[in-house]
Amino acid sequence: MITKQIDMRTQQAILNDQFRKSGFGVTLTCGVQGVEDLDGLMGAVRSFSDFTEDNDPYKEHDFGRIEWKGDKVFWKIDYYNETFDAWEDPLSGTCKRVMTVMLAEEY
Repeated sequence: MITKQIDMRTQQAILNDQFRKSGFGVTLTCGVQGVEDLDGLMGAVRSFSDFTEDNDPYKEHDFGRIEWKGDKVFWKIDYYNETFDAWEDPLSGTCKRVMTVMLAEEY
């Protein structure tokens, strides 16, 4: 069972990394829309790879924190069904991912 959990989490991390790097399915909060060099920030989010035990304890690569030009920025991936009205298993073939990028103070 533990091996299967690790394998499923690894699969989820790979899917989350692919999604995050694509740049699609992103929601920006009002606060983060006003940061300096938004394009640069989004590039930093897409290339983020500093996952540690502290910021990714489940090894799913679904959350990150970046210091950006004096702002603390979070990004979080959530999983929805095809109609975006309920949670979906992140390994399901019908899962729709949405990544929200926000200032830490908006969390």
